Amino acid sequence: MVTYVKRQQPLVKTANEFGYTPRILDAVEAVNYDQKSVISNKVIKYFGENLEGKTFAVWGLAFKPETDDMREASSITIINALTNKGAKIVAYDPKAQHEAETFYLKDNENVTYASAKYEALPHADALILVTEWQEFRSPDFDEIKKLLKTPIFFDGRNQFDKDRMKKMGFEYFQIGVN
Repeated sequence: MVTYVKRQQPLVKTANEFGYTPRILDAVEAVNYDQKSVISNKVIKYFGENLEGKTFAVWGLAFKPETDDMREASSITIINALTNKGAKIVAYDPKAQHEAETFYLKDNENVTYASAKYEALPHADALILVTEWQEFRSPDFDEIKKLLKTPIFFDGRNQFDKDRMKKMGFEYFQIGVN
């Protein structure tokens, strides 16, 4: 089982060192941490608690686009939550893959990496979009449907229009909706 240790933010840590409990900052930290689990919770709600035999394509590992920074990245929380339930992950990120492989997800044996976005899709039960890289903004939806086992899309960035996705034949899940 892979675990993720929540890192205390510097301002909270400093306040605690001086004997002050920053309740508002603690609450903000808790909400931010919980937000990282929204997509994995939606996946688990849809597919069930036991994800043995399920594979998920993950697009985006970095904390934000245009960087390889994975500190506090939602992808870590999402991937560990799903693999802890037995899922396999095929991940792709244009810059952060090396960071994931060598540091953040190096001990997670249920994660493999694709060298291109569409390479992550074959045989996956669903696609999970985590980081809003430019190359993910205008994908070939017909190609995605052709490569996935089932046309299920979990959008952690609310990047696409829900009605349009449904018209194209996807089961589509977003943050703050469904």
